[in-house]
Amino acid sequence: MAFMAVLESDLRALSAEARRRYPAVKDGAEHAILKLRSLSSPSEIAHNEDILRIFLMACEVRTVKLSVIGLSCLQKLISHDAVLPSALREILATLKNHAEMADEGVQLKTLQTISIIFQSRLHPENEDTMSQALGICLRLLENTRSSDSVRNTAAATFRQAVALIFDRVVLAESLPAGKFGFGGQLSRTSSVTGDVNRGINLSDSLDCESISGGPPSMRGTLTETGRLGLRLLEDLTSLAAGGSAAWLRVNILPRTFALDIIEFILSNYVAVFRILLPYEQALRRQICSLLMTSLRTNAELEGEAGEPIFRRLVLRSVAHIIRLYSSSLITECEVFLSMLLKVTFLDLPLWHRILVLEILRGFCVEARTLRILFQNFDMHPKNTNVVEGMVKALARVVSSVQVQESSEESLAAVAGMFSSKAKGIEWSLDNDASNAAVLVASEAHAITLAVEGLLGVVFTVATLTDEAMDVGELESPRCDSDPPAKWTGKTAVLCISMVDSLWLTILDALSLILSRSQGEAIVLEILKGYQAFTQACGILRAVEPLNSFLASLCKFTINFPAETERKSALPSPASKRSELSVEQRESIVLTPKNVQALRTLFNIAHRLHNVLGPSWVLVLETLAALDRAINSPHATAQEVSTPVQKFTRELSAQYSDFNILSSLNSQLFESSALMHISAVKSLLSALCQLSHQCMSASSVLGPTASQKIGSISFSVERIISIIVNNAHRVEPFWDQVISHFLELADNPNPHLKNMALDALDQSISAVLGSDQFHDYKQSKSLENPEKMEVTLDKLRSLEISVISPLKVLYFSTQSVDVRVGSLKILLHVLERHGEKLHYSWSNILEMLRYVADASEKDLVTLGFQNLRVIMNDGLSTLPAECLQVCIDVTGAYSAQKTELNISLTAVGLLWTMTDFIAKGLVNGPLEENETGVGSIVKQVDSEKMEGETHSISYNVREHASYIDDIDCERLLFSVFSLLQNLGADERPEVRNSAVRTLFQTLGTHGQKLSESMWEECLWNYVFPTLDRASHMAATSSKDESRGKELGTRGGKAVHMLIHHSRNTAQKQWDETLVLVLGGIARILRLFFPFFKTLSNFWSGWESLLQFVENSIVNGSKEVALAAINCLQTTVTSHSLKGHMPMPYLISVIDVYELVLKKPSNYGGSAPDKVKQEILHGLGELYVQAQGLFNNVMYTQLIAIVDLSVKQAMLTNDNFETEFGNVPPVLRTILEILPLLRPTEHISSMWLVLLREFLQYLPRPDSHMQNEDGKIDQSRDSQTNHEAPNGTTITPNKVAVSPGSGSTAATNSRIPSYIFAEKLVPVLVDLFLQAPALEKYIIYPEIIQSLGRCMTTRRDNPDSALWRLGVQAFNRIVVDYVSKLTNGDPETTMNKPAKTRIWKEMADVYEIFLVGYCGRALPSNSLSSVVLEADESLEMSILDILGDKVLKSPIDAPTEVLQRLVSTLDRCASRTCSLPVETVELMPPHCSRFSLTCLQKLFSLSSYSHEVDWNTTRSEVSKTSITVLVTRCDYILSRFLADEIGLGEYPLPKARLEESIFVLQELARLLVHPEAASVLSLKPRLGSAIEENKENDENRSHLFVLLPSFCELVTSRELRIRELVRILLRLIARELALEKLSLAENNSSIRRHP
Repeated sequence: MAFMAVLESDLRALSAEARRRYPAVKDGAEHAILKLRSLSSPSEIAHNEDILRIFLMACEVRTVKLSVIGLSCLQKLISHDAVLPSALREILATLKNHAEMADEGVQLKTLQTISIIFQSRLHPENEDTMSQALGICLRLLENTRSSDSVRNTAAATFRQAVALIFDRVVLAESLPAGKFGFGGQLSRTSSVTGDVNRGINLSDSLDCESISGGPPSMRGTLTETGRLGLRLLEDLTSLAAGGSAAWLRVNILPRTFALDIIEFILSNYVAVFRILLPYEQALRRQICSLLMTSLRTNAELEGEAGEPIFRRLVLRSVAHIIRLYSSSLITECEVFLSMLLKVTFLDLPLWHRILVLEILRGFCVEARTLRILFQNFDMHPKNTNVVEGMVKALARVVSSVQVQESSEESLAAVAGMFSSKAKGIEWSLDNDASNAAVLVASEAHAITLAVEGLLGVVFTVATLTDEAMDVGELESPRCDSDPPAKWTGKTAVLCISMVDSLWLTILDALSLILSRSQGEAIVLEILKGYQAFTQACGILRAVEPLNSFLASLCKFTINFPAETERKSALPSPASKRSELSVEQRESIVLTPKNVQALRTLFNIAHRLHNVLGPSWVLVLETLAALDRAINSPHATAQEVSTPVQKFTRELSAQYSDFNILSSLNSQLFESSALMHISAVKSLLSALCQLSHQCMSASSVLGPTASQKIGSISFSVERIISIIVNNAHRVEPFWDQVISHFLELADNPNPHLKNMALDALDQSISAVLGSDQFHDYKQSKSLENPEKMEVTLDKLRSLEISVISPLKVLYFSTQSVDVRVGSLKILLHVLERHGEKLHYSWSNILEMLRYVADASEKDLVTLGFQNLRVIMNDGLSTLPAECLQVCIDVTGAYSAQKTELNISLTAVGLLWTMTDFIAKGLVNGPLEENETGVGSIVKQVDSEKMEGETHSISYNVREHASYIDDIDCERLLFSVFSLLQNLGADERPEVRNSAVRTLFQTLGTHGQKLSESMWEECLWNYVFPTLDRASHMAATSSKDESRGKELGTRGGKAVHMLIHHSRNTAQKQWDETLVLVLGGIARILRLFFPFFKTLSNFWSGWESLLQFVENSIVNGSKEVALAAINCLQTTVTSHSLKGHMPMPYLISVIDVYELVLKKPSNYGGSAPDKVKQEILHGLGELYVQAQGLFNNVMYTQLIAIVDLSVKQAMLTNDNFETEFGNVPPVLRTILEILPLLRPTEHISSMWLVLLREFLQYLPRPDSHMQNEDGKIDQSRDSQTNHEAPNGTTITPNKVAVSPGSGSTAATNSRIPSYIFAEKLVPVLVDLFLQAPALEKYIIYPEIIQSLGRCMTTRRDNPDSALWRLGVQAFNRIVVDYVSKLTNGDPETTMNKPAKTRIWKEMADVYEIFLVGYCGRALPSNSLSSVVLEADESLEMSILDILGDKVLKSPIDAPTEVLQRLVSTLDRCASRTCSLPVETVELMPPHCSRFSLTCLQKLFSLSSYSHEVDWNTTRSEVSKTSITVLVTRCDYILSRFLADEIGLGEYPLPKARLEESIFVLQELARLLVHPEAASVLSLKPRLGSAIEENKENDENRSHLFVLLPSFCELVTSRELRIRELVRILLRLIARELALEKLSLAENNSSIRRHP
């Protein structure tokens, strides 16, 4: 074991040390070592005295080394309980002897051993050993020869021994374990609040006793240990008093030390004095007497009693007695407190007063102590008010700063001390500080202690108030219930008493120091005190202290440059107000103190908002001033420039103080939602009171008025904020707020008026936007009827109270501005919350109806804006009984004369109303079994109706209950009646809009009207509207009206220009009539199938036709066009669908025919436009109703068109000459002509159509002459038309219309070329679309007519008619040939008919090509481009003839083919037949035409393997080769003769080119053997050809021309000779007479093709 090993080691060391001089000790140590080895535990060592004895023996030697070793070993033995208690006396004796040794180490070892003895089981149990042990410590302490370390160790050992003794007393007397005191003076925290909280936490264990107020049960008997402690306490008291200690056997001891030990016992062993009576008596009789004597200050203090340390210990001891034993020592504590308070009055040293202030501060910051003192003294009628005295004493110290010369320095020092304490560092002066600085610091320390003491009282009151609130004695300020009339709880009564007793003194002192201080820490600490005390007063419902503290706090919130006098008395909240005024141009500076004060005020208001009541006025006045400061452009925030450190900003740098304060200001009122309803009422009352006070002063001009208006603005804004945040419970205070707003709106100041209107707007919107209005539908769906009724009654009452102020405001004032404002508010309400209104509509509509009659434009405009919102968005929320009222109001706005645009828009709103009403008609027609509109429209468009029915059904289910309550028919007729009346308004814009709306609503919702409703609409609204408009149009004035006067110029009035189309009343009514007709057209288009089922509709239709006829004949152009459109729309809409009965269709055609026959009363271009419209209508009518037309109707239709053509030609004789254009009517006929092609069931009408219009092409009035000048008799003979079946049809057999006359009747009239130009393409298109039978009947006539068009070239070469004729002729020929070539079934006609067609074609080709092509026609106006185009056209007809007709496998007669080839030959002979003298005079295009014809002959005669050789081609080739050879021989002979005749003169270019072309083409030409067989060749050549028959290159034609070639060999033209040489070689080749090598000849041929 370690202990045994250490002990053996110590014995060896002892043996070694005593070996030389003390052999006995050496032997004993060795003997002890041997003994020790036989022992195994400390208990065995304790029973063996040899071990202890050897150590005592070593100590008895009294040498330092041996004593140290011996004492050390004794300590080990005692610590390990290896010594029996019986050895204590011997050990103490040894220690006493060692204490007398002069060695410091031995003395310290001795004290250490004493300390170990008191902590071991050797602890002295009797007076003798106890006094002996304690005496050793005291003697070393009082020995002047002892070193400081020894004395300090002795004092510490004695203190430890005393603590151990009293611990054993507590244990022996069975007292409560633990120490209940504070263990000395409390250390200070960084704030007074922290000190108070810490004091509360440390005293929790004694709360029960202190609250009870009575002393615990005490006992008078003591144990032996208890008596030892008592003896020790008595001796210490004697020593502290300056006497001797008989028991401790000490004559003198420092009083300070003894008093310090007593203070230690008093503070740490409270239970000993409270439970053990002997101790309590000793405390009362000895210790209190000692302290009272020591506290006396009336005599000169000498020695230790006058030293500060002694005074401090005395005061600390007194403080402990007061703090811990005041409940049992009432009298003594009262004396102590009186003596302490007396010290603050006496002229004692400053340090002495500071000590006392520290004690008093300690009492104040300890809530438990202060509570006990106040309960035992201030609340006891027989005792002195010690707490009140303490507070006054502290306040007196604070107020002394006013009379001190160095007050500013002291205040700065005070601020520095608070700042240091806040930072947790000790405030100190510099080492070289002067006496004056030390004095200032001391005075500042005293003031600081006093301020902290006062703040301690404040925080104690706040803490006790919170404690009372926690235990239920007080209600929280946030509690919704009303407080009782009087608090009865013990702690609550205590708090109320403390507040009533102390508030005034505390307020004066704190307000003084706050007004003089600028440091951050002290200001914050004082403002915390303000906040804590004010909140406590609010919780306690202490009105006067609350108002006083609020008034004082408000003084520090804002620094105005100038302040008015304020009242000093504080009998009521109004008297505590500080009246602040600021000059408008002076700046407002917010110091950090102001900012913190304002934040404190906000904290108080937030905490006490439910209990402030009338005190709100004080807060609101300050907040109003703050609001003015924030909104002032001159307001700034300033930092403090004092020796103390500036305020530390905890806020983000991006926010200024103004922003934070403004936010706090707003948050205060936003938190009103958390207030009790009575608190909200109080707050609103205060705001209204503030506003009322300022309203009376706002009429005075100047800075004060501006401030008052600012305060009113603040009040109004905050009222709005409260309304917004309490909208869910606004009923109790709504009337109060609205009354104030209405009163404010009645103020003459316009700024206040606008402010009130804005506030009313925001308030109403906020309430309507609350959740309670969102729950309306949920309320209606409640299953409990009673609950639903209660909820709806509540909503009804609230809604009416919210909306009714607008009506009151409008009718209670004559001010236009206020009325405008009320209407604007209503507009905002309807726009934002209109769907939430249910019970206020009657009031709203009544108000709007009254506005409609106002003379002010602004009022009418705003009223109508409200109505428009209702009509557009709010109809679904209107009660059923209000719909009729809404219609009447809309009608009033439509009829008002103040603003035209309003009337127009109001008419449009009536349409919106019909849309809404029509939803209730959805079930009407559907229930009528296939007789209502729904069934008819369903037949017209079933899919659309099905979709609409589905959507309407859903809508009906959604609003079924609501629509059931509406008389839809009555409302709808009410709207129709209103629109009909507006249709007669004197303002054309209004009546036009009404008419348009009437018919649009009928068209939109007609499918929902029943049969009876439609009959009423037609006979009571539709036709009467037409009759009235017609009558007004006929009887209105035709005088031109002048526009609105715009001003004057040069003394004359300047009027607005009016368009000529509406510058008379009649024209304006015509415009209305046009709209009526358009509306009728629309409903007829939509519902005609249904209308025709009505019994009297035919009579209405006849009257409509009569009106249309009269309008076209006698009305204006616009009315006529509208009337035509009315009929046209109806007929065309339903003809295609088969819904137009034949009588209706025939009646329309008859009207058109009758109208066209009658002359119209209007002039200018109007008749043409009307005719154009009719013709367009006829074309469209035919397109839509083709299936309904028969031969008679179609003939009538063509007759009408033909009549129009004739009328147009008669009335527009000079139109084409003047303008060069087709007249409008004829142009319209050309447009509709393609639409009039007969359908299959009236295909015979094709002949009627085509022949009717062929008469307008050039007629055979003069005989056509051929190129030889002879009359073509075939053109003048009567022509019969053969049908494909062989029957003969004459033109006279075709039926013609009655009005058109016969075709022959028009022969005497010369047709117009321009009309014919436009007609030709149209007729050709129609002809090509005609059926085969009718087409081939009319073919010859078409060809003849086109031929006549082509022959107009000679008389009018500039006209386009001949060109169009050529193009059309080409189209017909190509079409015919293509169908023949392709074997089209349409071409299967009899041969005579085909022959007739071919003969007509041959005639046209012969006449036009020979007589009109390739000739020099006189024209000076044609440009080169046109000439080239004409030449190209000539070439195109040649190409079609030569390439398309003659080369195709057609079945044309041989004589026709010969005529066609002959025609080409005649055209090709132009150049060669002219004398050589005139050839050069011929234009180039003539020679080119001749060459082209010649080339066509070559082409027809040529043969190649690629060509499909057919019978027609063979026949054409035979004919053409004979003609070609003859023509070539003539050309060559003529060339040779001309060359000889001219001699040396050159031949004309045209003649030379023609000859060269012939020779070249002859060299290229290859003929078919069949064609070659017709050539007249000599028999000898025939045999040669037969031998060479297998050769494909047949050139038999060259043999015929060989004589001519031989004669040309002598030509002087080199090119002619070369070509002749080539031809001769070809002939030799054909005769097989060529040389063996023909390479050269072949190459030569290739070079000269």
